[in-house]
Amino acid sequence: MDFAQAIANLCSRRGLIRALLAVALIGPATMSLADDEVKLSPAQAQTLGVRVAHPISSRTDLTLPYPAQIVIPTPQLWVVSAPVAGMVTSLSVARGDRVNSGQPLVTLESPSFVSLQRDYLQAFAHDVLAAQQLKRNTELFQGNAVPLRVLETSQAEARQASIAVSERKQMLRLSGLSETAISRLASETAITATLSVASPQPATAVEIVVSPGQRVEQSAPLVKLARLSPLWVEIAIPALSVRAIRPGARVEIDGYVTPGQVVLVSETTDVATQTILVRAEVPNTGELRPGQTAAVRINFLSSGESAWEIPYSALVRRGETTSVFVAIEGGFRIAPVTLLAEDQDHVVVSGAITDKDEVAVSGITALRGILQRLGAGE
Repeated sequence: MDFAQAIANLCSRRGLIRALLAVALIGPATMSLADDEVKLSPAQAQTLGVRVAHPISSRTDLTLPYPAQIVIPTPQLWVVSAPVAGMVTSLSVARGDRVNSGQPLVTLESPSFVSLQRDYLQAFAHDVLAAQQLKRNTELFQGNAVPLRVLETSQAEARQASIAVSERKQMLRLSGLSETAISRLASETAITATLSVASPQPATAVEIVVSPGQRVEQSAPLVKLARLSPLWVEIAIPALSVRAIRPGARVEIDGYVTPGQVVLVSETTDVATQTILVRAEVPNTGELRPGQTAAVRINFLSSGESAWEIPYSALVRRGETTSVFVAIEGGFRIAPVTLLAEDQDHVVVSGAITDKDEVAVSGITALRGILQRLGAGE
């Protein structure tokens, strides 16, 4: 099989035309190859549309910039819900406000809250009476004035009354009342219909779910709170580029001084985009805001090899391996490289190339077709 037929079988139509022109003008006798080399005269290379460029030295520690999204870590996001059913009478915060622990967020008016207080006071009064009855029957039993059965009955009633008080007190705690407020309720018996819902810890209000005058059921969301430091940076990395990225790698955000660290390299691939989620955690000094987009670079954690930036079109993919065609005297040699990063126009690779080499950036289909077809001995 001659070279014209090999090119016709494996090259694109444009490559075929160029190859045929090369054979016709130059002659196939000047075209030969070794296992990893394609021998071409300059005229044949020009006819096949082969152009070359020098690799550009790239930073050995960081990838090309990738688009990323700043998000709130899910463990730092929570919802303050209505402890009882009622009506929102006022809001004490707005979206974006910072709040302290115990700071009021929403004020409710609730008949259910009135019932909880009443039930607690009734249970508290019954507990006091049961305790007094137990004390009296204990003294009577010690004087042989009542049988053991009466004492045991009083003991059981006192335990039940104590349990009921604990239950009602817990309901008031869940409604947001503090121990001090519960003690004051028991001593003053001042029942109120107004309940203030407070923040459980320092945070930022990221969303106000209700408005004044709105009626809400128990457990209905009122305010969404979040801690905004640290934040997550979520990056979609092409599947073939993710091999060079490991958890713990340094992450730099363009325009932001404080670096972050990779905490997750997802084990799944997005079917639509063929990208893999890489998540980094970054301390937030106030310059980052959830929802914003940014450009980030990720540390390779590589062995210190030199890295080179070349046009995307120069990369030759063969299964899981990547390589480039490097110009040599009388032709081109296929050179394996490790893909470190890529975008739509460029790739960053490491391997046995230098900025003195010339790498083929066009005519790759013809070169690859010749190498694959005739390297198989056909």
